[in-house]
This record gives sequence, C-alpha cells and structure tokens, in this order.
Amino acid sequence: MKRRLFALTSAVTALLLASGIASAQTKWDLASAYPATNFHSENLVQFANDIDKATGGKLKITVHANAALFKAPEIKRAVQGGQAQAGEIILANFQNEWQIYGADGLPFLADSYDESNKLYKVQKPMLEKKLAEQGMSLLYAVAWPPQGIYTKKPLNSAADLKGIKWRAYSPATSRIAELVGAQPVTVQAAELSQALATGVVESTMTSGATGVDSKLYESLKYYYDLQAWLPKNVVLVNKKAFEALDKPTQDAVLTAALAAEARGLTASKRVNTESLEKLKANGVQVLPPSAALKADMKKVGDTMLKEWQEKAGPEGKALIDAFNKP
Repeated sequence: MKRRLFALTSAVTALLLASGIASAQTKWDLASAYPATNFHSENLVQFANDIDKATGGKLKITVHANAALFKAPEIKRAVQGGQAQAGEIILANFQNEWQIYGADGLPFLADSYDESNKLYKVQKPMLEKKLAEQGMSLLYAVAWPPQGIYTKKPLNSAADLKGIKWRAYSPATSRIAELVGAQPVTVQAAELSQALATGVVESTMTSGATGVDSKLYESLKYYYDLQAWLPKNVVLVNKKAFEALDKPTQDAVLTAALAAEARGLTASKRVNTESLEKLKANGVQVLPPSAALKADMKKVGDTMLKEWQEKAGPEGKALIDAFNKP
C-alpha cells in the first residue's frame, strides 16, 4: 500500500513539474516608506493583487509599507542591488545623486497636476535611461498632492520662518529652509509625528495627505496652501528580476503598472480634497498664502531653479526647454 501511494505521489509530482505548476511561482518583495493607509501604499497593494490575478498566482508581490523593510533613503539602493526586487521612492530625495531626479521638487516649476504631468513626459525618457544604467526599470509614477506649509503660528511672509525648526525630507526642502533662514532638520515620513511631538520640528512643507497620515494637526495648527510643487513617487524594479520573468508575466506587470499610474493620479486628486477637509475637521486653519508670502516663496523658487540649472548642465537645460515648449 505504501509503495503504491509513494508511486502515485511521485507520478503526480512529475506531472506538476512537467506542466510547470510546482516550480512556477516567483515571490518578490516591494519596499515602501509610507503608511499602509496612504493612497500610494493602497495603490501598491492593488498593483500587487492585479499581478497575482493576471498571472494566476505565478508572481506574488509582498508590499512592505511604512519603511518596514528598508528606510526611505535605502530603498533605491536595495532595489538596485537586488535585496528587494521592487521599491517605491520619492524622486526628489535623490537630487544630489543626479539633478534630474529633483526636477519635480523645484518650487513653482510645475505647480498643478497638468503641469506635473507635462514635466513627467519630458523627464521620463531621461529617467528610464539613467535607471537602466543603474540596473533598474521604471514601472510607474504618481504625483503627491500639491505642497504647502504647516506651522504652529500664523505666517504673513517668509520672514516669519526665520529661525524656525523646519522638517526637510529632500535636498530641495533643505535649500528652501536655508533661503528663508529656517533651520533644516532631516526627518523621514515615518518619524515625522514623533519629531513634532518632541519639538525636534516646528514646521514643514508637505502635502495635505502627509499632514493627515502623520497627524500633523496634533502639533501644527496652520496650513498655507501654496501649491508649490507636486513631487512624484516612482515604482522601480530590479532589471535582472524583471528579465527573469517569462514574457506573459512581464506583460502582466507592465499592464498592471499602467493601471496603477492612472488609478494613482485619480486617488491623488481625491486625497488632496479629502485631506484638506480632514485637516479642517481636526482644527487646522487651511489658508491661502498672503500676497507677500507667495511672492517671497516665488523668489525662493526662482533662485533654486537657477541653482539647479547650473548644477544640471546641458541635461537640465534640455529638460527645462522641453518643458517650457507650448
């Protein structure tokens, strides 16, 4: 009886192996730095589910939200080195590595969803080329809602930011602090609420979405809706890991990425409206910037664009020229 059962089991195993079912499943880890409830993270989970469904379970992607696998600054290198097969990064964080990564973090260059999309179209071929050189591919990109300033006290002009402890998350946000005389303190999204509670930070420039995610309303009572820029998150994949997939699975990943990019944009717009309402409901005064504050911050943006173009050289000039074309 045992011999017959063993023979039957062996035969079934051989059949499964021959059909590719037993050995077909591939597992990927996707690293992200934002809370599981953030719209980017929810989009990542849907992206993974779409791929699971489209491939019949051949490719399983586990999303590790809230910097559970790697901290925000580590994710790009982890994907590049194959420690994670995929990951989500905010492009502007990597401006010091290559200036083009920081183009969408320049204040008032692209300050609406339409302008952000226009910038991405001219930026995308340059990104794809650079990432390919680094052993990665770009799957999709989604813009955050427009950025404004959170403070404990009212702001009439940039002079009111002098000496304030300003949370910076990118080279651009650090430079803004320097130009207005604030003290830049580097704090990633996962540590922001604690930094505010302990007085490490008193002000920050970010989106309404991050304001809700990090419960900034517990510490900061003013939000000035400057709509200064819309930084993008991009989802990257390790090139070798992608190329190891069979063609139908690769196609499923790319199709799911297209859907995620469109879905993410819709979610970003919805979240922008919803998060401003949530901030108000939690006691935050959501205000338009005064003419003086807007003019001051526009000067900051002009200075930063000039500095960025000097560092970015011919590539930067080509990008801005293409962006400025009607």
